[in-house]
Amino acid sequence: MRSITVKLTSAIALFLFAGATTTAQAESQQRSTASQQRSAASQQRWTAANYEEKVRQTNDIAVSIVVSGITCTCARFAEDIRNVVNDLRPGGVRVLPVLGVGGLQNLNDVLFLKNIDMGVVEEDNLRMLKQRDPRLYANIEQQVQYITRLYNSEFQVLARNDIKTIDDLRGKRVNFNLKDSQTEVTADAVFDKLKIEAVRSNYDNDLAIRKVVAGELAAMIVLTGAPQTALAKLKAEDGVHFLAFDEHTMPGLAGKEILNDYLPTELTHDQYPALIPEGTSVPTFGNRALLVAYAWPEGSMRYNKLARFVREFFDKMDQFRDSARHPKWKEVNIATEMPAWTRFKPAAAWIAEHRAEMTAATGIGDSAELRLAFEQFVNQYLASRGLRSITSSEREAMFAKFVESPEFQTASKNTKH
Repeated sequence: MRSITVKLTSAIALFLFAGATTTAQAESQQRSTASQQRSAASQQRWTAANYEEKVRQTNDIAVSIVVSGITCTCARFAEDIRNVVNDLRPGGVRVLPVLGVGGLQNLNDVLFLKNIDMGVVEEDNLRMLKQRDPRLYANIEQQVQYITRLYNSEFQVLARNDIKTIDDLRGKRVNFNLKDSQTEVTADAVFDKLKIEAVRSNYDNDLAIRKVVAGELAAMIVLTGAPQTALAKLKAEDGVHFLAFDEHTMPGLAGKEILNDYLPTELTHDQYPALIPEGTSVPTFGNRALLVAYAWPEGSMRYNKLARFVREFFDKMDQFRDSARHPKWKEVNIATEMPAWTRFKPAAAWIAEHRAEMTAATGIGDSAELRLAFEQFVNQYLASRGLRSITSSEREAMFAKFVESPEFQTASKNTKH
C-alpha cells in the first residue's frame, strides 16, 4: 500500500511539473510571438515610411516635357536637356521627355494635362488657339509662359524630282504629317493662302518618306529644325529634292504675306550633304520653337520644381553647344524676347541677374565694329535676294546666322584686340 501511495504521489508531482513547464513554455512562446509581431509592425512602419519618402523624393525632382515624334528635332533637344540637366539625387532635377503629337496639341497638353509641366511649341500657336476659341483661350498667355526661344523650325518640302515648285503640287498627293501636328497646321495655312488644292494625307514621316521615294506621293512636308533625322538619310539618287520658297517661287501678295508672317531661312549643304550640293542652299521660311511651362501658382511645389529646372538649365547652357549635342543649339539665345508671350518669372529673374555676363560672353555689347559687320552682313543678304528691307523678326533670324558666320568671328577677334 505504501508503495502504491509513493507511486501515485510521484505521478501527481510529475504531472504538476509537466503542466507548469507547459504553461511556462506557452507564456514564453506568447512573449516571443508578441515580440515578433511588434518587430514586424515596426518593420512595416519603417518600410511604409521609407516607401512614402522615396515616393516624395522621386516626385519632388521630376519635371516633364511634351514633344512631338521621336524623329523631331524637339525630341532630340529634350534628350539633350535630360542628359545635361539630370541629377537624380534628392533636391536635384529629373527631366522626363513625353512623346506627344506636336503643334497646337502640345500647347493644349501643357494647358490641360495634369502631369505635363513643359512643352516645345511654335511661336504662332498662341495666336492660332486664341483665334479658334477666343473665350476658352482668353488668358492663355498667363497660364502658359515661355522659358526660352529654342531654334528655328524650317518649312521643309521633300518632293519628287519632277516637281519643281509648289505650284506643281496642284492636284497631287501631298503628305501633311499627322493630324493636328504643327506641320499640318502651318501647311494648311500656307496651301490655303496660296490657293493650292492637293490630295492631302496624314502619314508619319517614316512612312511618308518611303511613299515619296516609291512615287506614291508627290511630296511630303515637315516643319522642324533642320536637319531632320529621317530626311538626313536620303540622297539625290533617291530621286528627291527640297522645294524652294522665296519671292520667286511664291510671287504675288499671298507669297509676300507668307514671307512676312514667318522667318526667312534656308536649308544648307551642311544640314543635308547628300541632297544639297556644296556651296548652294535652298531658301525657305521657318517658325520659332519655344520651350514653355505651365504657370503653376508661385511658391507651389510644382512651381518650385520648374524654378529649380530653369536655374540648372540656364546655368549649364554652355554644355549644350558641345559637338555631341544637336547643331541647332547654336541658334539658342535665351535672352531673346518673344512678342505676345509672357516670360516665366524664374527665367526672367535668371536673365536679369546674368544679363551683364551674357552680354560680355557674346562679345557684342557696344562694339561699333561688330554692329558695322552685322549691317554689312544684312546688306549682302538683301542684295542677294533683291530686297530693300527686312522686318525686325527677319533681322533676328539674320543675327543668329551672323553669330555663326566667319564675319562675326573676324569682327569679334578685332574687337578683343
